[in-house]
Amino acid sequence: MIHRRHALGLIAAAVVPSRAFADTAPEVRESLLKHFIDEGTAGTFAAFKTDDKRLIVSDGTRTRSAILPASTFKIPNSIVALDTGVVADPDKDVFKWDGITRSIPDWNKDHTLRTAIAASAVPVYQEIARRIGAERMQKYLDAFDYGNRNIGGGIDRFWLTGDLRISPMQQIAFVDKLRRGVLPASKRAQELTRDILTLTKAGDSIIRAKTGLIGVDDRTAIEGAKASLGWLVGWAEKGGAQTVFALNLDIREPKHTASRMTIAQQCLRDIGAI
Repeated sequence: MIHRRHALGLIAAAVVPSRAFADTAPEVRESLLKHFIDEGTAGTFAAFKTDDKRLIVSDGTRTRSAILPASTFKIPNSIVALDTGVVADPDKDVFKWDGITRSIPDWNKDHTLRTAIAASAVPVYQEIARRIGAERMQKYLDAFDYGNRNIGGGIDRFWLTGDLRISPMQQIAFVDKLRRGVLPASKRAQELTRDILTLTKAGDSIIRAKTGLIGVDDRTAIEGAKASLGWLVGWAEKGGAQTVFALNLDIREPKHTASRMTIAQQCLRDIGAI
């Protein structure tokens, strides 16, 4: 849980990355946008190559545009759940299905934290947020420097349809802190959260990431676009090199949900990250 020892020991490491990203002129590679165009959509990609501290972006505007995090918020939600004890063990604590049949079959069953993040089970994480409570959740988002830190709109809705906003640049700043284990939360909570993230193999590399999907009723559409928006955030590991990244795109047709990983891998290959 957050306490004085965490604050004193980790505050510098926790703050530096986001401030560094804000102050560093990124390398803009507009050629990366071709991958979105080829898929018949529009989007943005940002990456931080940790070996040589390079920030590479596809553009200078959308990478800094803040939108709802949607299910990418399951990353901080998991950290807080584990740090507060709301979830003691990600493989043993069971969240019983509430009996309400929903449109996604994988949600209509019991889950552990590990299976819930794999299925992106929104009802499970809404229950987790309710158990954490607004006061504790606010303290953690403030300490994490997560997006605009605004949990308005309901304790179980603020990341889905509420007031929380985060940009791709802010996403990679946060994820990099998790990757390095320097967030103001226990080492165990961060290690377990890293472990339960979905792992995808890409040749001799691996990608640990979380998706997110914002519905067409989102009131924060980018540049007036009303298409659904999809996220993919995480990091790629190739040998000893690691690259933190964030991507979002317009979901203009069903295939674009899968395009998130396709385009992310294409962009990561282009910058030599996988």
